[in-house]
Amino acid sequence: MTRSKRTTARTYEGPATDDASWLAALSGVEGVASVEERGHDELEAVYYDTEDLRLVGASATLRRTAGGTDAGWHLELPMPGDSREGVSAPLSEVVPDTLRDLAVSRVREAELKPVVRIRSARRLRHLLDSVGTVLAELSLDEVRAKSLRSTTTRVSWTEIEVAFADDVDSSLLDRVDEALGEEGIRRTGHSSKLAHALEETGAGVPHVPGTRRETVVTGSAADEVLRYVDQQARTMVDIDPAVRRDLPDAVHKMRVTCRRLRSTLRSYRSVLDREVTDPIREELKWLGGELGAARDQEVLAERLGSRIRALPRELLLGRVEARLQEWNVTHTTEAHQRALDTLRSPRYLKLLNSLTALAEQPPLARKAEHSPEKVMVKAILKEYERLANRVAHALELSPGTERDEALHLARKAAKKTRYATEPARATLGKPARRLGKRVKGVQKVLGEHQDSVVARPALRDLALQAHATHEPSFTWGLLYGQEQAIGDRCERELPDAWARAAKPHLHL
Repeated sequence: MTRSKRTTARTYEGPATDDASWLAALSGVEGVASVEERGHDELEAVYYDTEDLRLVGASATLRRTAGGTDAGWHLELPMPGDSREGVSAPLSEVVPDTLRDLAVSRVREAELKPVVRIRSARRLRHLLDSVGTVLAELSLDEVRAKSLRSTTTRVSWTEIEVAFADDVDSSLLDRVDEALGEEGIRRTGHSSKLAHALEETGAGVPHVPGTRRETVVTGSAADEVLRYVDQQARTMVDIDPAVRRDLPDAVHKMRVTCRRLRSTLRSYRSVLDREVTDPIREELKWLGGELGAARDQEVLAERLGSRIRALPRELLLGRVEARLQEWNVTHTTEAHQRALDTLRSPRYLKLLNSLTALAEQPPLARKAEHSPEKVMVKAILKEYERLANRVAHALELSPGTERDEALHLARKAAKKTRYATEPARATLGKPARRLGKRVKGVQKVLGEHQDSVVARPALRDLALQAHATHEPSFTWGLLYGQEQAIGDRCERELPDAWARAAKPHLHL
């Protein structure tokens, strides 16, 4: 059993332990009515990491804690800004499989070993508002750290950590920060106690994933493309734990990341050698496909559920809502298990390693050192031309299965064109953003059409299941008709959406 908690915290260099004068300044912070003493704790934590310190290099930590109220295993993962998500598991002798699973996108096949032991004498205080609500926890820690890679290296320091409640106005963080600054108390330069201990004990230099070798010319086409590729590769690593925990929209985000990477590696083959990137593209296609069942089910269930909720009650004949829920539970469980099996496979870890190698040892092609403007304009317009041909072909066809497939292919081409503009936005500016926005409008129409195409067979199956158990199938037929009408509407809207994207002034 694991528990998760999001925290927003800032850490400061601690004052002398016998100096408490700075606390008075916090009572004067707007919104803080008082600072209340909450006692003392003696804490001990053993931090685990790989031999090359991959976790701390990725701003994550794993520790086994004894003492205090949070005894157990704690995996902390970075989030935007000063926030972190902590996932906890009960105390045990070895790293729990659940936490090892959530760390695997960062540690890969490497073994997790004890690296540092940290003992802290903690004085805890609460920052309260006028009605006694806890706004933040402030801890003053006297820290003693020992490297477990050496029998002699020990260090000590004091630090202040201010952890804020989730629903606290973010401006309070800055007001507390300012008040401490006026007392001469500054933010620490370390991301965690572990990072501080590693530096002070000389226990090792963390491996920062994706650190590029000095083979890429700054400001070149390769530099711009690789910056975007690196960003997407990091996104995949970051979103991995959320997919494993089946958090909302996580699968969708990972699939979109797969598409962005695939499209970028395809569109900019003149910059990155396709002999290296084409196999990676194939593996990204595989991963997206394996995750597809979970995402498609999520989208379809949400779509059908919203359609049912919008119907007048008198049109819901039979066990409509119950049947949809039963159908969704069955398919969702199967889809999530397939996603888990995929993320636990050696093939997936090999793909992550390939993306890391792509960042660290980029396979530069003939136009890698060229200026990005010409290279990117040519790549984007090439994708745009493919899109134009797909749309023209689809519009020439009569309504039916063949046209549905052609529109689906046009939708994929629209995504590729839009994704091709994304690495270029820093270089090309407004024209790239504008074209991406217009093409997204085409993609939206085509996406709504495709969703209606996918929904119809599912509705037919649900109608047949209802009929087989002597339930009315009227509602399922009604929903089928709605989806058919939506598809027809999208086909009528496509020419105008395409005309807006095809205006000559939008071309780069």
